[in-house]
Amino acid sequence: MSDAFSMDGLLSAVGVLTALGVGFGALLGAVSERFKGDESSLVEQIDALLPQTQCGQCGYPGCRPYAEAINQGDALNKCPPGGESTITALADLLGRTPEPLDGEATDEPLVAFIREAECIGCTKCIQACPVDAIIGAAKQMHTVIEDECTGCDLCLDPCPVDCIDMLPRRTPLEQWQPVTHPPLVIASDRHPQETPHGTYV
Repeated sequence: MSDAFSMDGLLSAVGVLTALGVGFGALLGAVSERFKGDESSLVEQIDALLPQTQCGQCGYPGCRPYAEAINQGDALNKCPPGGESTITALADLLGRTPEPLDGEATDEPLVAFIREAECIGCTKCIQACPVDAIIGAAKQMHTVIEDECTGCDLCLDPCPVDCIDMLPRRTPLEQWQPVTHPPLVIASDRHPQETPHGTYV
């Protein structure tokens, strides 16, 4: 009788503990999912402010991993392509104090330029480009699609003949540019002038 009673009590205790464990597990899972959603949303916002060059200059393999690291407390100032404007935008979003850029950045955007006459067609720059901005084939000349190039300069080191330069990005054609030279005059633009003989030239 006492053995049966102790066995029933043991089974009851195990049942109660199991039910409590399942209940607390479900509660923790629900709370975790809720906070995970908030964290994911913030990571998305951080990632949207980064330049998406995927260049790795921040020490991470791409912009998304860097956004996740920033969300976990890493510094905001590790993105040279983003520069000061990105640091300021991230600081505003996260309520942190902006810091000077950790690395080198230029005041004007740069793009890669291949000196095509010197290119040997090794394709190493194509393999290094994270945004597929370089076109060409093996043993053929390569060139850079300027609109796609993010200026990450990851193509420089792999080039065995050092035929790639980083140059300032040209002003887009759709952007208005002031005239810096006098307009050309053609014959139909001249005003007719009367000659001594009464004719016009």
